[in-house]
Amino acid sequence: MDNEEDLEALGEKLYDLIYPKHADMAPKLTGMLLELPRAVISQMLQDEALLTNALERALAALHPDTSKPPSQADDVDSVSSDSLGEQLYELINLYNTGYTQKITGMLLEQEKKVVLQLLSDPVLLEEKVNMALKTLQGSSCSQSQGDTDVSDGSDQDEVEVIGEKLFALVRDIEPAHCADITGMLLEMDLGTLHQILSDRTMLEVAVQRAKIARENALSQAQPETN
Repeated sequence: MDNEEDLEALGEKLYDLIYPKHADMAPKLTGMLLELPRAVISQMLQDEALLTNALERALAALHPDTSKPPSQADDVDSVSSDSLGEQLYELINLYNTGYTQKITGMLLEQEKKVVLQLLSDPVLLEEKVNMALKTLQGSSCSQSQGDTDVSDGSDQDEVEVIGEKLFALVRDIEPAHCADITGMLLEMDLGTLHQILSDRTMLEVAVQRAKIARENALSQAQPETN
């Protein structure tokens, strides 16, 4: 009963925040956001930007783009992996798992149609996030049991924290491809990552290099269409 009362109290607070912005849709939007984990809901109540972001995703799920014919293979193929990755990253980031970058990468390995479904179905997304989280936590546990050096686990946690900070900085510099570029930069060693986090000029240089490398890789991968 306490959990139900707690959820009801969160719902009332959410509704009060949502109603001034989306009066007609407030009940529906509140219900959708209440499907998120309690910790995420509590954070949204304190962070207006986070709430706004979550509302935009919920509205997009309720009102998908109907200007194109639905469920056509061409439409699915035309959606860029960058766009999907960035949208998925922002949604997964709401769960505060500490593994946002890795879970995003894991889910992006699925077919585009499946990824698009995850973006529009918060219940399915939460299920997939929890499954990926269990996989990651299980592998980190087995690794720590098999290794006497526990620094690998702590390093991995540190990379995740750095990834969260790095994504926000990269998004300011290169918003169009921030997810891909962040992933490329995270391949650097920890010392270099700490440097670029504290040195804006060094970060901008690293982002530009990653952007050029990414564009070169894409141009080589794309077949001639002439």
